Amino acid sequence: MNRLAITAIAAVALTTAACGKKDDARQDAAADSQIAAGASDTALPPATPASPGQAFADAAAASDTFEIETSKLAAAKAASAKVKSFAEQMIKAHTDSTAKLKTAAAADSPAITPAPALTAAQQAKLADLSAKSGADFDKAYAAAQVEAHQATLDALKTYAASGDVASLKAFASALVPTVTAHLNMAKGL
Repeated sequence: MNRLAITAIAAVALTTAACGKKDDARQDAAADSQIAAGASDTALPPATPASPGQAFADAAAASDTFEIETSKLAAAKAASAKVKSFAEQMIKAHTDSTAKLKTAAAADSPAITPAPALTAAQQAKLADLSAKSGADFDKAYAAAQVEAHQATLDALKTYAASGDVASLKAFASALVPTVTAHLNMAKGL
């Protein structure tokens, strides 16, 4: 496996793990309610891992959120007009992508609801960018855009080839040319 495929798989695993934490919290709350109501020790069913379609939708939503949030920073903090222009394009493109993702996810039965929670790595990168300014920001933002778009491109290609939800496969396949263009633009910053 190449490094990029591993990165894409790790992003999906992190997203899946985050979903599991939400399920665990809900189960803990349900168990607390049962105990408070005087129920005996009843075993709750184990948390169900996210389906591959849900994991992909969550990873795609997190990717869009990351692109939008880092690009909002760039629109405000970048020194270069070229970086600011790119950032504005990314805000629009990823807002549009989010809408298309929601439509594709809703087409599944039962409908999938993408969760746009950032991964720990995305949160750390966003915090790192927040602390930078000027030319240092521009350089770090450009590097983050290349890395994020490459990981997204790899995940899209993988899901388009072997995904389990037809509408999400079509979404992934249709987005490959756009993300490829964004990656090439980011490399030119």
